[in-house]
Amino acid sequence: MNEQLIVFSLGEQRYALRLAAVDGVMRAVAINPLPQAPGIVLGIVNVQGRIIPIINVRRRFGLPQREIALTDQIVIAHTARRTVGLVVDSVADVIAYPAQAMTEAQSILSSMAYVEGVVKLPDGLVLIHDLDRFLSLEEETSLEQALETT
Repeated sequence: MNEQLIVFSLGEQRYALRLAAVDGVMRAVAINPLPQAPGIVLGIVNVQGRIIPIINVRRRFGLPQREIALTDQIVIAHTARRTVGLVVDSVADVIAYPAQAMTEAQSILSSMAYVEGVVKLPDGLVLIHDLDRFLSLEEETSLEQALETT
């Protein structure tokens, strides 16, 4: 059985999320600050009446920070607990791959906390991320409290 992924880029590196976790993709918009939110949260946006926290994926992955560009995109996706937005440089494609083609992240490097697995494509590797592990319990609690005061 084939799995579907949405592939996005941050700088030169490509990443992916399971397509089933993605609600949509939109152009970058102004992000409103969210006081008291964890450092990993850039702020919030209103998407069709829903307030969605925007995660700083570059910070989470330890990548160089940069200002959000008009060409950036926001991937709206859901975890088991909430809907979040991820600012990415660009969304490349939706791909299908055989489930057995994914290599478990733990078998490569046990410290890959946010990575579910790796898929080798003809043009390189793609890291598949597990959104449910993006926010620590402490960050999740802090975000919940910040959202309640908004």
